Amino acid sequence: MHITRRSTLAALAALPFAAGAQDNKPIRLLVGFPAGGGTDAIARLLGEALQVSLGTPVIVENKPGAGGQIAAQALKAAAPDGTTFFVSHDHSISILPLVLKNPGFDPAKDFVPVAGFATFANALALSGGTPAASLPEYLAWVKKQGGQGNVGVPAPASVPEFLVKLLGERNGLNLLSVPYRGSAPMVADMLGNQISAGVGSVPDLITHHQQKKLRIVAVMGQQRQGVLPEVPTFAELGVAGFEDLPYYGLFAPAGTPPAVIERMSNALAGVVNQPVVKARLTELGLSVGMMSSAQLATRERAYAAAWARIIRSGGFQPQ
Repeated sequence: MHITRRSTLAALAALPFAAGAQDNKPIRLLVGFPAGGGTDAIARLLGEALQVSLGTPVIVENKPGAGGQIAAQALKAAAPDGTTFFVSHDHSISILPLVLKNPGFDPAKDFVPVAGFATFANALALSGGTPAASLPEYLAWVKKQGGQGNVGVPAPASVPEFLVKLLGERNGLNLLSVPYRGSAPMVADMLGNQISAGVGSVPDLITHHQQKKLRIVAVMGQQRQGVLPEVPTFAELGVAGFEDLPYYGLFAPAGTPPAVIERMSNALAGVVNQPVVKARLTELGLSVGMMSSAQLATRERAYAAAWARIIRSGGFQPQ
């Protein structure tokens, strides 16, 4: 089902008005990646919906750089008055504190989980000029090129980078991660055939795959993605260890009043469960499902613990 921006806004206009916004102050949704990427598109969709639901201006503010670290630090520094939130996935919240000696924030102390709203899968995609149509064909092609290949990743020391390292080690190849400042510039280079392959989230890649400009050849997770039924999981292809899916959530600065957290959580649940918004998020490659503040906190800790073991076993040292 294709849902246009106009039809989305029309449906959002029918949502119930939620009175009581504090002095009608604008709400900022921080995004740690550049405009044009998957996280930015998700935040803007939610921002439009929340603006209608809350009756309060909602502004998406991109603070790209360092894999979301800059935006996370901005959230820590923000006043806990219910006007600043962070739309983030696992990398900024769970992974950065594991790979950086001094990330400048501690999620457990500096942030309050508001609610989780979706999970998603990372995927390996091939550029249009890469003469391979599957993961085995890509690995065979790299071997013919001398065993060395460059693979784009949206951020250094990220899950995509660890996946690239594991793929290389298990197949006797020298696969080198090329880190970018977010998915948008990585995808731009892939579309221009400046790099043969890249690992990113399905929301970052799905549109270009559907337009046959890129080819997604493998996804993380225990089962295939609903929007990509033809694409096998890494586990199906013999690459185990990437079954736990990352998450998307909304976070507030520590000290934000519980009543504000509850109000924003309820508002987010309301808009995410609207058919038009849920359908659009699904089109973007998300598996939509609400998590309460407590459930998101539990998911965050479990995900971080799982990846801490993977990172340590790979010999990675925090930088």
